[in-house]
Amino acid sequence: VQLQASGGGLVQSGGSLRLSCAASANVVTFNYMRWYRQGSGNQRDMVASLDSSGTTNYADSVKGRFTMSRDNVENTVYLQMNSLKPEDTAVYYCNAVAITRLGNQFNYWGQGTLVTVSA
Repeated sequence: VQLQASGGGLVQSGGSLRLSCAASANVVTFNYMRWYRQGSGNQRDMVASLDSSGTTNYADSVKGRFTMSRDNVENTVYLQMNSLKPEDTAVYYCNAVAITRLGNQFNYWGQGTLVTVSA
């Protein structure tokens, strides 16, 4: 499985960006699709999660500003980011999780896409 993330860039505080993650497999087959981010020198934190039923969850720091969605035809997930703040600056990673009937978990990662928010 390959995940191709795109859409990062430089934006001013208060601006918007939309990240895309194109998968080489049907995104509905994954138990979870997630976006993580990693700031300079920091650990990789989950930002948003979308399960196979379409339920979303967000980190408290982005609730009300970020929206994760899925296009089943294009096999792509998106992260719409509004009201961006300088502290949102990070490399954003797309993640897909597949859990087998036996409980084995497989994680797939895309390459990161850099989001820089200027003050």
